[in-house]
Order: sequence, then structure tokens, then C-alpha cells
Amino acid sequence: MDTLALSRLQFAVTSMFHFIFVPLTLGLSIMVAWMETRHLRTGDGIYLRMARFWGKLFLINFALGVVTGITMEFQFGMNWAEYSKYVGDIFGAPLAIEATVAFFLESTFIGVWVFGWDKVSPRMHAVSIWLVAVATNLSALWILLANGWMQHPVGYVIRKGRAEMVDFLAVVTNSYGWLKFLHTVLSGYTIAAFFVMGISAWHILKKGKTDFFMRSFRAGAAFGLIASILVVLAGDFHASEVAESQPAKFAAIESLWTTKSDCSYNLICFPSVRNERNSVEALKIPGLLSFLAFGRTSARITGLKDIPKDLRPPVMGTFLSFRVMIMLGFLFIILSVIAFVLSGRAGLEKRRLFLRIMLYALPLPYIAAQLGWIVAEVGRQPWIVYGVLKTSDAVSKAVSAAQVWTSLAGFTLLYGALAAADIYLLAKTARKGPEPELPAAAGHNKSGKEA
Repeated sequence: MDTLALSRLQFAVTSMFHFIFVPLTLGLSIMVAWMETRHLRTGDGIYLRMARFWGKLFLINFALGVVTGITMEFQFGMNWAEYSKYVGDIFGAPLAIEATVAFFLESTFIGVWVFGWDKVSPRMHAVSIWLVAVATNLSALWILLANGWMQHPVGYVIRKGRAEMVDFLAVVTNSYGWLKFLHTVLSGYTIAAFFVMGISAWHILKKGKTDFFMRSFRAGAAFGLIASILVVLAGDFHASEVAESQPAKFAAIESLWTTKSDCSYNLICFPSVRNERNSVEALKIPGLLSFLAFGRTSARITGLKDIPKDLRPPVMGTFLSFRVMIMLGFLFIILSVIAFVLSGRAGLEKRRLFLRIMLYALPLPYIAAQLGWIVAEVGRQPWIVYGVLKTSDAVSKAVSAAQVWTSLAGFTLLYGALAAADIYLLAKTARKGPEPELPAAAGHNKSGKEA
């Protein structure tokens, strides 16, 4: 492989590994903050124990997310120097705001939360974890606004061979970035909900601390039901934005080859890329694709045959990733509805088959989130900044293939070790369960007993 292919592979490996930790952090921080707030309002000690237990898992995940995120930014200067030179003035602004505002706020108050259990008031302690949750999601906003600009560049001019920002407000209010943010954070909330439900299901099956994990399962089910419905709705709005601003990507995710109006949606479809057609098309719903894309059945959608071959994204990978992601999204709604209903009734511990399903479903939202990024990034090719800069023109000229091979091998070994450490720590903490009772120093518990 040449330098370009290796640099793309390296960035894919590091970014996809980093994104294992980010979405759980987004959702679990909010759930932990809610649990501690419930304790403040009710005085129920079990909610405080929930906040402490799930908070430990959050901290393990947070630490790995920070470590794996740092290396990614260095790659913009090392592997993608031409990209940084061409659009750095624009792309760097939201990243700088994320680091100096959101991450600073997040890292400061996570220290207050970790070390302040017996040093600050219960109310201030709860405020600190809410600030962590807000800052975590605010970090995601600025990063996704930067990525949204790459997907749909606005507010810039080309001057002296470089892209320069002329309208910061346009970059900040870019609808593509905001829809991407909503879709991404809601997928993170879904991951957190299934994470909580999966671990809770394991403990309920083992008959361990049943009341504690019954409540945790119920909280995860409610959070997951809301998040899984909203993520599908946000995804629908985002797909409409893609159809408007990235017609090649939209045609690829739907395997639409011929430009036409009143486009049908094929419930069953499989592309034949070599023949530039679909080898399978079945269960067509007339006009639905046009309606989903532009809100009217008469809308005209550009097909892949009207896009030059060198400007088409990889069709098969984009199409399959999108279809599997959509199927998983609807599965999450079904499972969340069942979980919410059953968790509100007596006898959840007797639903052993469903509890096993929820345990084994734990990794599925992670898979769906990764597939979403494949659709977003592979579907944008051959552009690194859509319509402005091709990926092939963005790679560093001074870096050799051998150097990238070396760094790729190093990252793979390092991240493999980090993955092993993360799985070990999460599994060990999750199996151990919550503290049997709160230490006396943790003065948050008004009753001192489990409810």
C-alpha cells in the first residue's frame, strides 16, 4: 500500500478505536448525573450507590477516551499536513474552542466529582457531575461542527491557494454539523442505555443485588427508549441533509443508479457495482425515497450513473453499512420498548431469555455507531472536504510509506494493550458490583441504608 492508503488506514484504526469510548462517555455521564440528582431529591441511598457504581465505569471509559483522542490530533500535522495547510484556519477554530473551553471545563469538574465526595456539599457535588456531562457533550458539539464543515463546507473563500474563514457564524450554525451532532450524541445515549441494561441483566440473572440492578435496568430502559426513538428521527432529518448537500453519498447509501423523480424505496435491495445496477430489488414502496429525501414524492434524485466514476464513493461498503445500521436502529427501539414495559412489572428476574438477549445485545449499539461513521466518512470519498479538497491531495508529502507502516504498527500494539486493559477493568468493576454499603465519609446518604 502507498502512503495515502496507509494514512487512511491508520486514521481509520485510531478514530474507530477512539470512538468506542466517546459515545459511552456522552450518555453515561448524563445517567450518572441523573442518579445523583435523584438521590438529592428523594434521600434514597440506593440512587447514590448507583451513581458511585456506574460512575466508576464512566471514569474508566473516560480515561481511555482521553488517551486515545490525543493521538488523533497529531495525525493532522503528521499524516495530513497538506490538509492542515489548506484548511487549518477553518478546521482548527472549533477544535481550539473544544480544547480550551469544553475539555477544560470537563477535566476540571471531573476532578471535583472524583475527589469531592466528602469535601464539597452534596448539591455542589451533583452540580459538578452535571457540568461534566454538559462539557462532555459540548466537546462533541465542537468536534462535530468541525467534521460537519468537512462534510458541507460553508463560510469560507479560497485565497492564495488556501481556504480561509470569512463567516464564523456560518460555520457554527452549519445545519449539517448540528444534525450530525444530534445523531451522534443520541447514538451515544443509546449505547449508554444498553450498557447499563446489559450489565444489569447479567447481575439479575446471577441473582446478585437484584433491587439495585432492577432499578438500574429500569433507568436504562427509560433512557434507551427515548434515545433510540430520537436517534432514528434525527437520522431521518440528517439523511435529508445528505440528499441535499452530498447527492453522491445519498445515491450510494440507497444504491440508486439512475436519476429519476418519484423514486421508490426498495425494502429488499442488493447492488451490483460492476454492472451499475441492483441485482435484487423487491418490496418497492412508490415515491417513498423521494419523500424521505426532500419531503415530496415528486422530487428528483440524482443517480450514480450521472456522477463521474472518480467522484463516486465506494458503493458496496456505504450501502451495506447504512442498511445494517438502520436495521439495528429499529431493533433498539423494539428492545427498549419491551425492556421498559417488563421493567415496570414484577417478575423481570423470571424473564431469563429476554435478560440474556439484553446481555448479548450490549455490543450492538457500538456496532451501529461504527457503521454510522463508515457511512459518513467512506461515503464522503473521494473528498476529505466535500467538493473542495480531495483526500489524495491532503496527505503529507514528506511522509513515506515505511514511516506510516511503523506508526501504524505502533498504534496497533498500543491500542491493543489499551483495549485489553479497558476490557479487564470494565469487566472486573462490573462483576464486582456496587459497594455493599456507603462509607461513613460519603455524607450524601441521608438514610445510610439501601432503600
